[in-house]
Amino acid sequence: MPRLTKIYTRTGDDGKTFLGSKERVPKDALRVSAYGDVDELNSLLGVARAAGLSSKLDQSISTIQNELFHLGSDLAFPDDDTTGIQVPRIEDRHVEKLEGIIDELLAVVGPLENFILPGGSLGAAQLQVARAVCRRSERSVVKLAREESINVNILKYLNRLSDLLFTMARFENHQQGIEEVLWNTLA
Repeated sequence: MPRLTKIYTRTGDDGKTFLGSKERVPKDALRVSAYGDVDELNSLLGVARAAGLSSKLDQSISTIQNELFHLGSDLAFPDDDTTGIQVPRIEDRHVEKLEGIIDELLAVVGPLENFILPGGSLGAAQLQVARAVCRRSERSVVKLAREESINVNILKYLNRLSDLLFTMARFENHQQGIEEVLWNTLA
């Protein structure tokens, strides 16, 4: 694990940062933007947990937050710059685990008959915000993947995670006894 002995280094004052591989790049580089969006997503999941989610969701999100650090690490090291470095990676097993949780929660909340409006309980609303940021993270990674090689499981994970966050928001409202508000297409 990295040891952070000093929080400020002054090395980013010129608008550049280091990737995990020690390559210096602009702070608005596609790769930095992608893992920055993932960092924002992880922070929003912390806010959702602080809002007080059901214990089932809280435990799952704790694991997901750790996996998002893996994902960020995976993005911080370009594929060709990992020689001799043990980099945590997102693997098929991580994606499959998300799918299992989705299936488990859907068995409780049932199928969706129409689009629903984000909201309900504070925790569910926070999960919906996290879902939207997850989609943005996915778009950032898609843009990066057009320019550079990335681990294909990253895109699968983010895609599945946004589905899971949507399902978690529905589950949280269900647990709180709050009905879903359907999209009124006639309004």
